[in-house]
Amino acid sequence: MTKADIIEQVYENLGGLSKKESAEIVEKVFETIKTTLERGEKIKISGFGNFVVREKKERTGRNPQTGEEIRILPRKVLTFKPSQVLKNAING
Repeated sequence: MTKADIIEQVYENLGGLSKKESAEIVEKVFETIKTTLERGEKIKISGFGNFVVREKKERTGRNPQTGEEIRILPRKVLTFKPSQVLKNAING
């Protein structure tokens, strides 16, 4: 599903809005999620799951083609943990 598909679903399910208004709502929600994660804060959506930004430390890796050791720089990664409600919905 793409962002355009989400906008279409919002438009169809909330009958009183125009497509432009639906697009603005979806964009605002995504922008809020993005800025919250950029600040390093956790997002917890009840019945859906948690988005968390984690810090990964510097480590030594290996180039699989040459076997040469390489330094992997510290970075932030985004993780998602689905709620039990979502897991149950997916698994029937």
